Amino acid sequence: MGHRRMLRFALVVLYFTFSAVQGAVGTEEAARLGGDLTPMGAEKAGNANGSIPPWKGGITQPPPGWKKGQHYVDPFAGESPLFVITAENVQRYADHLTAGQKALFEAYPDTYKMKVYPTHRTAAFPERIYEATRKVAQTAELVKDGNGVKGAVVGIPFPIPSNGLEAIWNHILRYRADTVRRTIAQAAPTRGGDYTLVKFNDASLFWYHQPGMTEQKLDNVIAFFKQKVVAPPRLAGNILLVHETLDQNREHRKAWVYNPGQRRVRRAPNVAFDTPGTASDGQRTSDQFDMYNGSPERYDWKLVGKREIYVPYNSYRLQDPEVKFADILTPHHINQDLPRYELHRVWVVEATLKPGARHVYKRRTFYIDEDSWQVLAVDQYDNRDQLWRVSEAHVINYYDVPNLWTVLEVHTDLQSGRYLAMGLFSEYEPHRFNEPMSRKEFTPAALRREGRR
Repeated sequence: MGHRRMLRFALVVLYFTFSAVQGAVGTEEAARLGGDLTPMGAEKAGNANGSIPPWKGGITQPPPGWKKGQHYVDPFAGESPLFVITAENVQRYADHLTAGQKALFEAYPDTYKMKVYPTHRTAAFPERIYEATRKVAQTAELVKDGNGVKGAVVGIPFPIPSNGLEAIWNHILRYRADTVRRTIAQAAPTRGGDYTLVKFNDASLFWYHQPGMTEQKLDNVIAFFKQKVVAPPRLAGNILLVHETLDQNREHRKAWVYNPGQRRVRRAPNVAFDTPGTASDGQRTSDQFDMYNGSPERYDWKLVGKREIYVPYNSYRLQDPEVKFADILTPHHINQDLPRYELHRVWVVEATLKPGARHVYKRRTFYIDEDSWQVLAVDQYDNRDQLWRVSEAHVINYYDVPNLWTVLEVHTDLQSGRYLAMGLFSEYEPHRFNEPMSRKEFTPAALRREGRR
């Protein structure tokens, strides 16, 4: 009995010792950031055959002649595709495709294609983000059940991840900007190609990334977000306000909505998980916005490893003002002449619904860019374990920030023959990054005042 008690005691000590350091890396490992690894934790070297080049800092300066306030000039406009993947030759490239991409070729063999271009590792971020990442890599930990992070602020918490939860938290806490104001549109075309544009004005204050931020000042809020529907008239005036939290065990996200018909602000606790996304015609869930957001508590997360995949990257044409929304929005899927695909290394993370948890997606496979921690693609499976929706994030380097972020999210429903395109802005003004914002803009009282103007 004495030996058993000692063994149990030793196991308990080992458990809590491991729990206390889970996530954090040692000084020697952290020193790799900026060495053989990029400051964000990616492999700095290219691949063996040279089809993925080494990372050399990304794009940190705008191209000559570009001025702030303009749409973004394509640094690679003169390049031609290396090859085009079609339903006829898809098997030749199958090892570098996701299950969702293969399914799209099968569903739409006559129209779906992927133009594959030379790979450019354009991801870059402010130096202060790199510095903070080196620091918090040695202090960041997952909270109980992995439903939050502590010991981290400003930087990527787990640049050298050891599990799937750490990788998905890197996506949630990746750097997009200090602040951003956007005018964007979304559309959910019918099988025949008809659609109604929904126009939004949104604003984000990324509190976690503010210069000089501390955990105490953070007060468990990582971002403030406000989204106002501008058109069509039947939806105009609806406003959503969100306070996103870091430790979801301590407090889940706070959300409020303003309804112009009722002229009142009310709490919206259901703006999370698998509730339908705003004005999405049921084509996405709330947690699919920004490819994934919110609490990870309903899934078990497995870090599968890395793969080399043809992913959407440097798709500057999708925000070119000469490209109209009607050019992008075609039946069944977006116009595949416009996006750009490149071969990149991605982290593969499998999310499986926990026993007893509820969500319309039983299983999800995430493909996360090693250079930026941006989720670039997701395969979503229904409760019959059938592939249901395929998501892609088309990204560019916004070189005035700099950051790597989406110009368009596309969520394709294989069962309905429809898709949702979110974030269209080629016909609108470009995003306005890093303008001063105050938390006072993101209160229920401010929401009420804005709704009644």
